[in-house]
Amino acid sequence: MFAVKLFDSKHFLRYNNKALGRRSVMKKDCIGNDIRILSHQIHRWIENSPNKKKIDSVTGANAWIIGYISDKTKNNEDVFQKDLEKNFEITRSTASKVVNLMVEKGMVERQSVPWDARLKKLVLTDKGREINELMLEDFSVVEETLSKGFSEQELEQFFDYIHRMQQNMKDGFCNIGLKK
Repeated sequence: MFAVKLFDSKHFLRYNNKALGRRSVMKKDCIGNDIRILSHQIHRWIENSPNKKKIDSVTGANAWIIGYISDKTKNNEDVFQKDLEKNFEITRSTASKVVNLMVEKGMVERQSVPWDARLKKLVLTDKGREINELMLEDFSVVEETLSKGFSEQELEQFFDYIHRMQQNMKDGFCNIGLKK
């Protein structure tokens, strides 16, 4: 098969794409690079939003987790650390560190559940709920900006492509010995 280094040089990409019968891929056409650039633009917008200054202690990961817990809670669903691991595709140790920091910052708290003394559900504090409301305002603007000029059909197709790329990457992890 082909070498594992995908972004070694434009010559490597040209050679392998020619061998695979694909069009030449230059740096401007690299999917990974374009996704990285868009991710950076979104991050930069959020970091400079008016609400970010009000909630300076929140990192990007904290924001997504707060939103996730809020959504699940509104649906009367409990959220546990293992749910964060699965939903955000992070390791147990990463989830533990993130949750511990969020508890220290007063955004979430762990609460016992009656059916299993070992389990602790994650619940937003008043501070966490306040942060969530501010973030929802910003996320709404970001989503509106990102989807501007796209039809519903185009957005559905976009999400189909993104989900297929995510699955391709998961499958690729297995090919190099990593867990999905």
